Amino acid sequence: MAQKEWAEKDYYADLGVSSTAGADEIKKAYRKIARENHPDANPGDAAAEERFKKASEAYSVIGDKDHRKEYDEFKAMLASGGFTGQGFGGAGQGFRGGYGTGGTGGFTTGGSTADFSDIFGGGTGGGFSGGFSGGLGDLFGDMFSGAADGGAGAGASAGGGGRRTSRRTRGADVETEITLDFREATKGVTVPIRLTNAAACTTCHGSGAAPGTEATRCSTCSGSGFVSENRGAFGFSRPCPDCSGTGTRIEDPCSDCGGSGRRTRTRTITVRVPAGVVDGQKVRLAGQGEAGERGRPAGDLFVTVHVRPDRVFTRSGDDLEITVPVSFTELVLGGTITVPTLDSRVRVRIPQGAADGTTLRVRGRGVSKRNGASGDLLVTVKVSVPKDLDEGAMSALRRYAEEEKRSGFDPRANWDGR
Repeated sequence: MAQKEWAEKDYYADLGVSSTAGADEIKKAYRKIARENHPDANPGDAAAEERFKKASEAYSVIGDKDHRKEYDEFKAMLASGGFTGQGFGGAGQGFRGGYGTGGTGGFTTGGSTADFSDIFGGGTGGGFSGGFSGGLGDLFGDMFSGAADGGAGAGASAGGGGRRTSRRTRGADVETEITLDFREATKGVTVPIRLTNAAACTTCHGSGAAPGTEATRCSTCSGSGFVSENRGAFGFSRPCPDCSGTGTRIEDPCSDCGGSGRRTRTRTITVRVPAGVVDGQKVRLAGQGEAGERGRPAGDLFVTVHVRPDRVFTRSGDDLEITVPVSFTELVLGGTITVPTLDSRVRVRIPQGAADGTTLRVRGRGVSKRNGASGDLLVTVKVSVPKDLDEGAMSALRRYAEEEKRSGFDPRANWDGR
């Protein structure tokens, strides 16, 4: 999107956040709007689809640290009259003086001082001197007119010879979410995901040119994307106004996408979630985000994975944990029990005289690791006390209790009950 279109946008309002909102607050607001207004959840609802598109566009700008900085500076300049004939910051607020050799200097925009190199694509020093003020809008304003998103930066130098930097940008990154069962997350799974965003136009295959035609080199800038201009002691390079800094022109644009090379459409892609993913982890799919304009690279897709709890297993790193009920006699006498794993069941030996709450380790039956190995299964045994015993069982327990006392066993012998 061209910077000049930002003048009509209030991306913070589109997401319902303030201009001072943090990155996490912005992300949370975007996810809420996207979830509530996604076309899949609101089929046929044009208003919801429009809110979804506006939120996606807003997040692609203020959800990115660098784009947000550009957007904020651009809006601040507009608010302070930075693009008027009076120069940046209004009359008498242009450059404020005394640039020494090798210095970067500064200029005032609405009462704040900005680095001179920010405006000219990032230079380091200077050779500028004197106290310029007012009336510089005509001199510098052309650098910002017609600069399309992903077009070109501008450069300036004393005595001609401008510094030029091309900023061919890719499409915006896209975020979405999926929810998996515990066992799917630990073993890995392939899932389809439906996305509605800017994708390459299927008619022109992303070129922006009508089928059978192609973009031609811009004659104004000879394909460089820049035009140069000398004004007195200064030489400037700015984005070509005829091709918006792309270096090419489309004489016969695609009728379906209007020459942008992309259209909003719904598509289904397959996501391979690796084994062992944890709740909240993101899976990145390179090149599966929004398509770039006119054949530029697509952004990336980031899939946040949520994991449902399991009724049997919990996780500790790459180890699986399970609690198994056992009887008192199984702990006293020892024995073998059968417990589940992610794949099958295994037999676990309880040593004679094991205490309640003892944890037993089964090697290699946990979560698979990236190196091919696996964590362990940790089995904690917990005594289950019977509530209804017949008279025979109760009589046997009384005889056991008498023998236990006679043997001298005292369960509280080493217990400090103060």
